[in-house]
Amino acid sequence: MNYKLLNLKIFGDERGKLISLEGGKSLPFEVKRVYWIFDTLPDIDRGFHAHKELEQVVVAMDGACQFVLDDGKSREKVWLNRPDVALYIGKNMWREMRHFSYGCKLMVLASHHYDEKEYIRNYDEFLKAVR
Repeated sequence: MNYKLLNLKIFGDERGKLISLEGGKSLPFEVKRVYWIFDTLPDIDRGFHAHKELEQVVVAMDGACQFVLDDGKSREKVWLNRPDVALYIGKNMWREMRHFSYGCKLMVLASHHYDEKEYIRNYDEFLKAVR
């Protein structure tokens, strides 16, 4: 499975906490795009796609959600529910996001600029591509 959880270093004192992410240092790639997902609902799932070359790191800035990750051979479930634990998702990984808590906010850092041709949005096509 081409994913891993990244434990992010927290800096802080009585004034609050801070986490810093740097492309090529704390992240396994140089960041080309950042976006965030918010106003999600617990009973509406998202994702249902894979990327051919794109790598991502996802951080639950607030709240929680579950990722279902699939490499074409097996599926694993991962919860994101802390801002100091990020989820790295590598190439050719099908992802589904579900069970969003109210107020969940996800920040996504991507290795490439947006390119619709990079997406595999059909699960059967994904299975063909990874075999």
